[in-house]
Amino acid sequence: MTDHRTTLRRELRALRRTQPAAARIGGAEALAAQLSALPFAPQTGYVAGYWATDGEIALHAWQLRLPPGCVYCLPVLHEDQRLRFAPWRPGDDLVANRFGIPEPAVADSSLLLPEDMSLIVLPLVGFDGRGHRLGMGGGWYDRSFAFRQRRPAPPWLVGAAFELQRVERLDAADWDVALDAVCTEAGTVDCRSALYA
Repeated sequence: MTDHRTTLRRELRALRRTQPAAARIGGAEALAAQLSALPFAPQTGYVAGYWATDGEIALHAWQLRLPPGCVYCLPVLHEDQRLRFAPWRPGDDLVANRFGIPEPAVADSSLLLPEDMSLIVLPLVGFDGRGHRLGMGGGWYDRSFAFRQRRPAPPWLVGAAFELQRVERLDAADWDVALDAVCTEAGTVDCRSALYA
């Protein structure tokens, strides 16, 4: 499974990088509409996105459309190999983490735990209709949300991708944490019935 995932990851990352600028801009707008229309989209609380890199679909349009009661956060790598989250607004200070991805420059005492969040929008490399996600392979989200394997929510976990990143089937490993939904520029895949039926 590892060799197949490595090859698939390389192919899908290359594919999403081929998107022209107009498709990226339009995709971000369409994605924002899909995320805002989720039946479980919170009106209050902490919600998290990500800083788009390597051809990932951007979340800036969604961030700007969040209800006033929601606080937008970005992930922060923590020394225990789990993510933490920090509120962030455009203009707030950022620092590059060990992978070169910008994250909020805040003290550890200001960081939020994964359990504190209402909704997380996760980057992904590939996904299928059952809510299985192919990430970058570091396991950060799976470790951080392992408690979701014992209880469905909160927080809600939603993948964000271009439609071209959909694959027919991904085999899940024991440690993989499935998604509640995946939103693309073309629509939303509600995975909850597959997860909790």
